[in-house]
Amino acid sequence: MELDFIAQNAIIYVLIAWVVALVVAKVMKLDKHGFDIKAYSITYKNSRVNSVLIRMLGRTRRGIRVFADVSVVAGFLMMGFAFWFLLNNVTNFFVAQSEFAELTVLIPGVTLTSASAIMYFLLSIPIVLIVHEGAHGIVAALEKIRIKTGGFAIFIAMFAGFVEPDEDEFKRAKRISKLRVIGAGATSNVIFAFALGAILLTNPMFAIVLPEPFLSLFYEAPEGVLVLSIIEGSGAESAGMMAGDIITDIDGAPITTPLDFPLLEPGQISDVDVIRDGQNISFAVPITPSPDDPERGLIGIMRDNSLAYTPVLNFIEWNDPAVSMFLLWLWMISFFIGIINMLPLPILDGGKFIHSIIDERIPENTVRGIMWGIYAFTFVLFILNIALSYVKSGWFTI
Repeated sequence: MELDFIAQNAIIYVLIAWVVALVVAKVMKLDKHGFDIKAYSITYKNSRVNSVLIRMLGRTRRGIRVFADVSVVAGFLMMGFAFWFLLNNVTNFFVAQSEFAELTVLIPGVTLTSASAIMYFLLSIPIVLIVHEGAHGIVAALEKIRIKTGGFAIFIAMFAGFVEPDEDEFKRAKRISKLRVIGAGATSNVIFAFALGAILLTNPMFAIVLPEPFLSLFYEAPEGVLVLSIIEGSGAESAGMMAGDIITDIDGAPITTPLDFPLLEPGQISDVDVIRDGQNISFAVPITPSPDDPERGLIGIMRDNSLAYTPVLNFIEWNDPAVSMFLLWLWMISFFIGIINMLPLPILDGGKFIHSIIDERIPENTVRGIMWGIYAFTFVLFILNIALSYVKSGWFTI
């Protein structure tokens, strides 16, 4: 009951935390140290970022040059992948709904309602922003485009990082230089996600998000889900199921982890296949209503809810679930922010990327018309994915 109250009022706690942050910022007089404090935002700018980036570049120039060139190619690939994913996802909704991936925008207190989800999100975002904006800045230094300021902004519960290049120098730069600078941010996020993912291949929890064929390549799958105990008077008991059974299939749906359990309706009879003492046995199990939700059906078991996937690369001990979950969130946010950021929308790098390609080649009015057409198509496609997710499962939160 207490957890439900917290989840339902998460936005209130986020707003309270924001008020506390504003009061602390005022009391510490952060406005005298480069901070701009408003009722809805706290922004920090630093004009010495350019000199720091130049010093960093002096030691890594050759590697940064390779990274900058890769960023141009990666920018096109990420943009293409983002479009393919969104278009394919819409198609799946109508032709293969089981493969439709539900999307939501991560907003603390609105779509992120659990305390743990909000915490992991807030810890991950600053790291992702530092990697992203740092890459923009250091490639700009490589291309001799001065960075006037760099910093970050907090808008109640949303974070933004930025480096602000000199507009005149950026406009005068070669087209390839612009593309290198713009593509560097998203490319750095995706490279960081790949590096973190390589480490997480040793973590059983990473199997939650790893698709085939990588899942079978790097993990040994369990036989099924272990039954810890049978609820007295349940359908499982009347059907003859026992503690120690391993559930492998329910109504034709293969069961590997607890995440594979289908939604069941009270009153139906489900075919449940199990392994008992090495033998395959099938049961016709009457589904009973849940005491907490009469519309939700239960088999009537207590199951092992751990993810029993075993990493093939099992050379790191992951003893703290909180650390594993934080790194999983960091991987997820870094990868998807990198990919989504290359969509051609006005506030994203993808919009600047496309604009830099067509700018100066055709009349300005034509450029403006083409860009707004691209923006409109991308926005409709993105919103359609969110809307179809709502149609399928309602307003869902994490």
